[in-house]
Amino acid sequence: MRTPSFNALAASVLSSALLAACQSNPPTTQDEAVKKEAVVKTDSSATTAAKGASVPTVGNPQLLFTLDDAHNTPDGLALAPNGHLILSVPNLADNSQPASLMEIDGSTIKPFATNLPVEPTTKKAAPMDLAFGPDGNLYYAENQYENSKDFKSRLMRVTMKNGKPGAITTVVDNFALANAVVWKGNTIYVTDSQWDLPDNDKGSAIMKFSLAELNKDTVHLKPKTKDPHMLAMFTTTMNETGVDNGADGLDYDSKGNFYTGSFGDGKLYKVSLKPDGTLAGQEILTVIGKTIPCVDGLIIDRATDKMYLCNSRENAIEVVDLRNGNTVTTLAQNPDTDGAGGKLDQPAEVLLKGKRLYISDFDKPEKHFVNAKSDAPHTMSVIDLP
Repeated sequence: MRTPSFNALAASVLSSALLAACQSNPPTTQDEAVKKEAVVKTDSSATTAAKGASVPTVGNPQLLFTLDDAHNTPDGLALAPNGHLILSVPNLADNSQPASLMEIDGSTIKPFATNLPVEPTTKKAAPMDLAFGPDGNLYYAENQYENSKDFKSRLMRVTMKNGKPGAITTVVDNFALANAVVWKGNTIYVTDSQWDLPDNDKGSAIMKFSLAELNKDTVHLKPKTKDPHMLAMFTTTMNETGVDNGADGLDYDSKGNFYTGSFGDGKLYKVSLKPDGTLAGQEILTVIGKTIPCVDGLIIDRATDKMYLCNSRENAIEVVDLRNGNTVTTLAQNPDTDGAGGKLDQPAEVLLKGKRLYISDFDKPEKHFVNAKSDAPHTMSVIDLP
């Protein structure tokens, strides 16, 4: 498939009613977008600059869309029953802008759900990963952790009718940092990247909920406990980034084994289940070929059992071959960029549709990341696989 030009896509995105309403002076050319003032700056030390300069360029990701400042942190991706993609935009780099969900149909992007219910105490909505359930409804994890550390994150359900979003309700609350969501059968699995316990303040977890349970009353998790919904728990090892976020991306292979990775320290975990869905075991995955320092979003092609993951710290997309010794190869990587032209700009989420890999460039860095600042243009990239 031919990737449309930058100007054609930018015009398509920026001309929509939503985008025009959200920003009074959006960039109209690539040069204007590139020159816009940075939203967030992080580590601009000489060490970081030197490290960024030494990062290789691998692969050739292409530009899919350029978004305006009202959509400054594209994140989660879900494949809808009609073949369209749904994109979450939590706007965590600049949350003065309201969060929203967008719909992608080929080379066009348009509003999907723009009036997301805010959490009552933070007054913010913050959709992250999302997935359609077996009931045809859309579920998204909401990350309130940057707004409140007091377990305000939620799992939300968007009731679908004739392909259109309807009422949006809370089905689970009291997460600390709800992040990835995956449906397998009638069970939804959700990572909480900050599920701390009294004796473990570097904890994270995978939670699971049945559809039948979600169809009853709102589920209230019990913070700082080994809640009955907890499938597996992990501990993040701190490093120079100072980030203790743990389990992030989540998916399962052709044999039904789940995999998650730690955002803070890059550990990959394999979680196996018993026939009744309870935990059979968990292990740290030993990989070959490259050490991965950070794992954000990931997806597994169950036809090949190749895992595609976002190495946000090193501005790269890695491939882990689960059938061949967990060998790691780098599919794409860029030095510090602003995302112009489709170059990677802190990739956070991937979605595989056929042979096309869609990538959200979150562009909200931590210390010692290759990406040194959050800036325009705000982009999504795409890679066509062989």
